[in-house]
Amino acid sequence: MKKIINIIVIFCFFGCVKEEAVPVVVDFNFDVFNNDFSIPVQVVFFNRTEGAEDYEWKFEGGSPSRSINRNPGLIRYEEKGTYKIELIGTNQDGSRDSKIVEIKIDNPVFIDFDFNNLVDNFSPAIYTFDNQSSGASTYLWTFEGGTPSNSSERDPGEVTFVDPGNHNVTLVIDNGRETLDLQKTITVAPFLTSDFEYQPAFEDDDYQIPVRVQFDNNSISATTFEWSFTGASSIFSEAESPEIVFTEPGVQTITLKTSNGKDTKTVVKNIEVFANTNLRVFEDVKLGINTAHTSNVLGSFYSISNRSVYVSNEINNETGKNVDLVFFGLNESFTRNKFVSPNGLSETTFTSLQNPKHTIFINSQELCNCAASLSVQQFDMMQDDTLLKNLMIEETPGGLQSFDSTMTPRIILFETQEGKKGAIKIKEFVQEGQNSYLLVDIKVQKESI
Repeated sequence: MKKIINIIVIFCFFGCVKEEAVPVVVDFNFDVFNNDFSIPVQVVFFNRTEGAEDYEWKFEGGSPSRSINRNPGLIRYEEKGTYKIELIGTNQDGSRDSKIVEIKIDNPVFIDFDFNNLVDNFSPAIYTFDNQSSGASTYLWTFEGGTPSNSSERDPGEVTFVDPGNHNVTLVIDNGRETLDLQKTITVAPFLTSDFEYQPAFEDDDYQIPVRVQFDNNSISATTFEWSFTGASSIFSEAESPEIVFTEPGVQTITLKTSNGKDTKTVVKNIEVFANTNLRVFEDVKLGINTAHTSNVLGSFYSISNRSVYVSNEINNETGKNVDLVFFGLNESFTRNKFVSPNGLSETTFTSLQNPKHTIFINSQELCNCAASLSVQQFDMMQDDTLLKNLMIEETPGGLQSFDSTMTPRIILFETQEGKKGAIKIKEFVQEGQNSYLLVDIKVQKESI
């Protein structure tokens, strides 16, 4: 009987104990991709709930907007706003808990700006700035070398830069969670300077009037130019780099006034031009004997207009038509020498020219039996073409005779196809084997009269 009673007591103890419910404690956190809260925003949620068996997520403004998974995966937000995120957790014991958090989604943060100068980039250069940024709530401008040097306005207004060179402009924007910066460079042109150089035309480099001169403008940061000239055919010009003809001898004045609308600078220089002697002087010209010419060491062909000595391989249709003087030296001993007309090369070992000029020579004044005569002293004293223009230079058998090196110096007379009269002074017969040559001075009229 006692044993039956114990069994009943034990059954009653275990059968009468009530089962306790498991509580649900909801918790979660999330991670924003790249910590970028500017749309589009991607968010991953991590469920830390305890005691729940079923879940319901509600994503206000999100896509998807609902989930019943423990971990809902990636949620995407496409519009700016502050949205609620709710997680509800339940279990079979009837326990329920929830948690609501808010997430703030921002508009995209974009940074850019442009700038424009009000007139030009000459100092002082004034610029305005066009802020093209978006999604920011604060702005900080820094203007290197500018006045003002900084600004916190969205659009900072006018900024003045005085010093020439590059100036960095930096914009920093912020939306409370994200900061972006951008730097651009403004270039202020150098300070205005006024300067020029000049170069006479090739044929006028003796500066005898009329002298044609090309002016090369070396001014910096100039937009307008005002030239004035004394003693010239044109006394004023607004061209950037004019060409001017000076017609009066003496020291002439050139004035250049430049401007860029903000500053003006002036420079004055002088140029000296001389009376026209109608005489061109070429000194220390080397004319090689025939072997020096054909071996392309020292040429025998001379152009007065180009002031050039040509060797054999430089003679072509273009250069040949400019040749005025041809020296033929038979050998290095100078036993037979003569100047010949470019159209009379058949008497030499030189190849004939195409379309050659005709030049009259008097190689031997002592044999020419003519009225033309010019001494060495007269040649040396010649300052203008007075003696030359009075010479009656004519071609005679005696005058065409060759000469040797026994008489130094020797004067050779000539008249070009254009009627320019001239004289050659042979100063030296230089013996250097097959490269022997004459050293001569030449005086010739600039224009025929």
